[in-house]
Amino acid sequence: MKFTKMHGIGNDYVYVNCFEESIKNPAEVSKFVSDRHFGIGSDGLILISPSAKADFRMNIYNADGSQAEMCGNGIRCVAKYVYDYGLTDKTEISVETLAGIKYLKLQVENGKVATVEVNMGAPILEPKKIPVAVENNPVVDVPVEVKGKTYHMTCVSMGNPHAIIFMDNVKELDIEAIGPYFENHPVFPKRTNTEFVEVLDKNTVNMRVWERGSDETLACGTGACATTVACILNNKTEDEVTVHLLGGDLKIRWDRKENLVYMTGPATVVFDGEIALPEGIL
Repeated sequence: MKFTKMHGIGNDYVYVNCFEESIKNPAEVSKFVSDRHFGIGSDGLILISPSAKADFRMNIYNADGSQAEMCGNGIRCVAKYVYDYGLTDKTEISVETLAGIKYLKLQVENGKVATVEVNMGAPILEPKKIPVAVENNPVVDVPVEVKGKTYHMTCVSMGNPHAIIFMDNVKELDIEAIGPYFENHPVFPKRTNTEFVEVLDKNTVNMRVWERGSDETLACGTGACATTVACILNNKTEDEVTVHLLGGDLKIRWDRKENLVYMTGPATVVFDGEIALPEGIL
């Protein structure tokens, strides 16, 4: 299987061009390639395919083989891949995802994509659609008990579910001790991604993320978007926020008149390669 490893501020995936490759068992392939000791090493697998509805389609599989609806860092890398590898010469493209069609603007420097702005669509705030099993609508500053401690969560979907927890000194958080309990809490029928957020000022936050199916990752684009929406709903920031993640920064803007969230950030190619898949997952 030919592949390209790419990352968006440290959120790394193995990308496969399905215009040329055929992947019959993507869930098992994702688990194999994601292994950082015996595989390639990644947060998951992203397939780039033809679409009947948009310029391209992306399918995302987490490191545990589960399928994700959307990945903000991943979709920027898809945009870079299709331009840099000659699948398109357009600098404005559409990409079909399980969370709907997303529209992207590519910033090209010296013939290569440097940054990508993604129209991430409208944030989903209705609890049943996130989904989260609480009565509050919207789910803003709602108490939730995790491992005997009460936290306050704000829940947003950007095509996939997010629970945002505001706290001080997020860098010192033992995220591995608490992350799995949020992810699998019974209040989240489809599990959840959890963002632990420290507000620095009206335009800047620190964020760490426990991703559903992938544990802690260096960045999460949809999580940064959900975090910005949560900050605004809780009157903690202005409408445009720089989100500091472990892997780098994303600029997020919620245009409340249009009710659209825009994400801007880089995309990077790490290397191209070819790997022999075990017979059992071919």
